[in-house]
Amino acid sequence: MNAEGLESFRDFVDSRSSALLKTAVLLSGGDRHAGEDLLQNALVKAAGRWQRIDEPEAYVRRILYRQQVSRWRLKWHRREVSVAEPPEADVGADAASAAELRLVMRAALSRLTARQRTVLVLRYFEDLPEADVARLLGCSVGTVRSTTHRSLARLRVLAPELAALSLADVERQPSRDYSPVEVRP
Repeated sequence: MNAEGLESFRDFVDSRSSALLKTAVLLSGGDRHAGEDLLQNALVKAAGRWQRIDEPEAYVRRILYRQQVSRWRLKWHRREVSVAEPPEADVGADAASAAELRLVMRAALSRLTARQRTVLVLRYFEDLPEADVARLLGCSVGTVRSTTHRSLARLRVLAPELAALSLADVERQPSRDYSPVEVRP
């Protein structure tokens, strides 16, 4: 890669890595370390082809999605158990409800299968239409619809407290981790 390409790549990483990391963490079931690994691998792959990429963010996101799909298609993969993060110092009531929603959502997403989690992240966090999700995952639109339906039903069973939390109250407070994912159809 020449100096101009290297500078362009660095600028892209500086400006878009936080947004890409949010998506990677969600795709990894809330595991920040796995999300960082996923993003790092995607950026390494993109760096090798940087001069030929027309839309860098779309290209890197596609790599993220496909790597996550590859992870859950592997016959053998190790499972790591995440531990809860220490509580933050003295948060207000609104910030506490936002943190509670993030923790509940992260825990619920981590209990879904990787495929279910990926479909929900693409549909609701990335706000992609069903056809785009189907194209990215290499399946039919009907499969995306049925997986979305089953995933939302499972989320309702795994985390009934999500229905009690008001998303409007949470959206008023800025989030430091990532925006909440709406799980209501």
